[in-house]
Amino acid sequence: MKTALIIRHVPHEGVAGYRQPIEDAGYDVLRVDVTDPGFATLDLREPDLLIMMGGPMGVYEQDRFPWIACQRRRLALRLEADRPTLGVCFGAQMMASALGAKVHLGPAKEVGFHPVQIHEHAADGPLRHLRGVPVLHWHGDTFTRPEGVEVLASSRLYEHQAFRRGKNLLALQFHAEMGEDPRFDDWMEQWPEAVVEAGGCPRALRRAHDELGPGAVAAGRAMISDWLSALN
Repeated sequence: MKTALIIRHVPHEGVAGYRQPIEDAGYDVLRVDVTDPGFATLDLREPDLLIMMGGPMGVYEQDRFPWIACQRRRLALRLEADRPTLGVCFGAQMMASALGAKVHLGPAKEVGFHPVQIHEHAADGPLRHLRGVPVLHWHGDTFTRPEGVEVLASSRLYEHQAFRRGKNLLALQFHAEMGEDPRFDDWMEQWPEAVVEAGGCPRALRRAHDELGPGAVAAGRAMISDWLSALN
């Protein structure tokens, strides 16, 4: 059986709604936390599919989180080999950094449910399932455009919401995997200030999650299923 390895940077940011299409595509899903003693020795080129999820840290905080530099070096080897890789939020920023981009603070916090603008050249690709669908955003960092990638989607605040390189590398700044996972409560409890900083209201965001979350996850699952079906 093919193997899919999920790298989890914090316990409350898992693969969530994306697990179903990954398992449906025939992968045996494994998981490793960056705090696991064996994480530093893993060869990230080995899994058939690598999925890196989000986290509250920034790629530029390597002094606080020494594992970031170690993970980035090993990730760069995987991307150089064009091995199938999916990055979400912090995971997408790690992919951008491993491809030579600069990750930095963005102009403002982007927290809440709203659609992304799918670029015309990506209109027939996997992201077509997200057209007009409000998905969860929860970040304040962004990155310069990595060389050799194709930007797929943008938002009002952030130009780089998604990019790909060929068929095997996909990076998503937003969280179309979230909308049905109870870990959303952990996000709300740990970072209520982020909602306020973005100009939102925690109570309103909880309502939006209940109303819009299932549709966002359904679109996200369809997107990931399409992407997986086209891997080299």
